[in-house]
Amino acid sequence: MHENEISEKIIGAAIEVHKYFGPGLVEQVYEEALCHEFSLRNIRFERQKFVPIYYKGVKLGVPLRLDLIVEEKVIVDLKAKEEVIRLDGAKLLSYLRLSGLKLGLIINFHELVLKDGISRVVNGLQLPPPEPGSFRL
Repeated sequence: MHENEISEKIIGAAIEVHKYFGPGLVEQVYEEALCHEFSLRNIRFERQKFVPIYYKGVKLGVPLRLDLIVEEKVIVDLKAKEEVIRLDGAKLLSYLRLSGLKLGLIINFHELVLKDGISRVVNGLQLPPPEPGSFRL
């Protein structure tokens, strides 16, 4: 499954959680609920995943801890705060580069409408080839 298809599934699950709770809770509640929603939808994920960091061939003692990795391809960075800032996107891009993954989503549940709290961060992602008989403009 391509990263874009996975992101659609992630966003659908996140919208379901946000519809149920709305904004205003702490990040851990949304993370727990989103993981449960992923399980209900048979979406594979790893929660609070530690990823080793290497510097010039040496494994550092402090690994990254990622909120969620979905289907082994998409990092999900969950937020429940007033405003997502540019540094949040830059951090996620660093996580993508260090992990070798290509797509990350920042999902900020502290928005009245969840789509306003979703940001895509890309690390060299390419579109999949078109289906036979279809075309792209």
